[in-house]
Amino acid sequence: MPLNYRIDHGLRLVIAIAHGGLTDSDVFGYQHVVWSRKHVAGYNELVDMTRVTHIALPAADRVRDLAEVAAAMDDKSTRSKFAIVATADIAFGLGRMFQSYREVMEQSTKEVGVFRTMAEALSFLGIDGPLSLDWEPR
Repeated sequence: MPLNYRIDHGLRLVIAIAHGGLTDSDVFGYQHVVWSRKHVAGYNELVDMTRVTHIALPAADRVRDLAEVAAAMDDKSTRSKFAIVATADIAFGLGRMFQSYREVMEQSTKEVGVFRTMAEALSFLGIDGPLSLDWEPR
């Protein structure tokens, strides 16, 4: 899967790194595999899209569909944050579209931010200093 992730329980953070070509099924698969785990409920999330070379999106409505699925999986007892790092215009634009959908969904408890740099994303998440992204894929 071109979306590799790890869970940092100390930081209460799910970190995902996307690379290569990213498909609709990759993104929905990641959402279901990771966020159906009860032990990450209420965790913050960081998705690094800087290594993505191509995004295959079958229809624009799929961004809304993903936002709906993600919001339905949110922990309703707490608020959390989701930072997307995207340097490419297409990934940044899709991230902003996702952010917009999440903002208007009543069941959403995650605040989404889309950033051009990792430093901005880490600041948004309240993480001081660099975060190691050198780890074995899952």
